[in-house]
Amino acid sequence: MASIHQKYQEAIRLYAETDLSAVQIAKACNVEVAGFRAYLGRHHRDLLLKRYGMEGMECSVKLRSKRGQRPDAHLKYKEAVEACDNLSYIRLSISEIARMFGVTATGLGNFLRLHYPDVLERREKAKLRLGIADNTWRGARRQCAEVYTQAVEMYKTTDMTISEVAEFCGVSIGGLSQHLRFYHKEVIEKRFSERERAKKGKKKIGHISGNGRKHVPDPETVERYREALELYRNTNLIVKDIVQRAGVPLEGFRYYLRTWHRDLMLERRGMSAAGKDRDDIDLSITKRYLKSTSAKYADAIDSLKANPRQVAKVAAEFGLHPETFRMYLKEHEPELSKRLGMMKAANGKTVSRQAAEKYAEAVRLYETTGEELKSIAKRLGLVYNSLGGYVRRNCPEAKQRHEAIVAKKKTD
Repeated sequence: MASIHQKYQEAIRLYAETDLSAVQIAKACNVEVAGFRAYLGRHHRDLLLKRYGMEGMECSVKLRSKRGQRPDAHLKYKEAVEACDNLSYIRLSISEIARMFGVTATGLGNFLRLHYPDVLERREKAKLRLGIADNTWRGARRQCAEVYTQAVEMYKTTDMTISEVAEFCGVSIGGLSQHLRFYHKEVIEKRFSERERAKKGKKKIGHISGNGRKHVPDPETVERYREALELYRNTNLIVKDIVQRAGVPLEGFRYYLRTWHRDLMLERRGMSAAGKDRDDIDLSITKRYLKSTSAKYADAIDSLKANPRQVAKVAAEFGLHPETFRMYLKEHEPELSKRLGMMKAANGKTVSRQAAEKYAEAVRLYETTGEELKSIAKRLGLVYNSLGGYVRRNCPEAKQRHEAIVAKKKTD
């Protein structure tokens, strides 16, 4: 900490004893402007308040708010603004009032248009009422309004920034910015509200973000990864092979995909985001299947959808490993997997489809003959305890019919 204080010692002395700006002092002392300003705000806020004419105020006061008047500007123009709104000065022009209070006429005029337009309106109405109006046009000049008409309309109806609109329409950026702030405040307020809403939510591709720009990749970035993206979209090559062919960095391309083309990544992994925001899917927990893997299981999945049956049988039909196929279904076709996993039995109970198919013959023999369940399990190669538990839980009526048959044989 001592070294930091020593680094800025001379700069602080100049800031306290002279009227030089922070930029001039930083250059003179060979220190960074941003670092010097940060040091001032953190360790010498009293000097900042004194420089801005706010000596003695609480140190927590903001010196520069996000929008609106700065405290130092308010103090600078406060008396002049009050004079403009006072009938005692009604015969004086804005320029004369500015000179009287030691501020520039342009600065005072701009300050009034930005923050006190109602003062200017009251002033003009009072002059007309008193009969001392000078018949001078106030507000936006007709030729200026015509120059900026297209730009204003474009800024209203698109997500383009002021600089982008100005460049497209061939007008001055500063002039358009000032014209909007003076004469189209409602447009500025609307754009500000949109930016504030964007800051609170997730960034969405193609929509305005918190800085006022559309959340889209830079044209240079798009062009840089254009070839790699085409290979990723239209081939089965892995990412490492793609970047070698396209001559782009591996991590850069991966970041480009995660940020701007999550849909392609999910498509490659065989995932469907229907009815769900793709941005909510965690890519780290999705398995990285190749397109060839998705094609490998496509026919088997179509067959299952058309004719639901035991997964193992379908796997055998299409030459697939049953457990691997079952895992793929659970991850990429969860609804189909769930539908295949459970079924409604004849008695209305929900049972495992696999178990129902496995024990169907045993249950049929048990409820139609007097043969013991243990004997049936042994004859069909089933585990007796598992078969017994299935019957007790899901087929109580089969047990009742079996007991009725046994009782009838005893009486006969």
